Amino acid sequence: MKWRRVALLVVAFSLMGGSLLFADAASQKVKLFLNGNEIQDGGYVVDGKTYVPVRNLDGLVEYNDDTKTVKYYKPNVHMFLFTDDGVFGDVKKTGKLKFNVFSQIDDLKTDISAVRVSITAPDGSTKEIQTDDIKDQKDNFWFRTKDFTYDFKTSGRYIVGFYMKPSNGSDFMLVSEKGINVLN
Repeated sequence: MKWRRVALLVVAFSLMGGSLLFADAASQKVKLFLNGNEIQDGGYVVDGKTYVPVRNLDGLVEYNDDTKTVKYYKPNVHMFLFTDDGVFGDVKKTGKLKFNVFSQIDDLKTDISAVRVSITAPDGSTKEIQTDDIKDQKDNFWFRTKDFTYDFKTSGRYIVGFYMKPSNGSDFMLVSEKGINVLN
């Protein structure tokens, strides 16, 4: 009686192990790097094809559950950072700096309701620069923030992000980034 129970358990575990090995062979998780940064969710290789979660591609994603369709939009967004002295990119670690962000957006193929510009410090803390509703929908437009003072306390790479909120009411989605290197 005991040997039957042992035999049944051995067969059950053998089948489970074989199923897990088959599932692992059918799909393989791979590391995904986007512009040099590793994406946490990564990607998958299934039957020789690589699949990447579209939400990781810095664009506007719309999913329709009724039709099971995904629409992805990636507008061109060019950002320029201005101080009273003109355009800047890298800055010296001097403390507070007053600047504004000027953005040119074109090739927008979907409706949006708002835009947001924020800055992320090297430690990961984020501060909103400005959020505005978009009233007149166009496929191209300009957006300029008000003057904003930020304290560049530490050396490192700061990221200015440009976000859009689709008209369907979902969350803001990152569509473009601009880096600022703060030097000693």
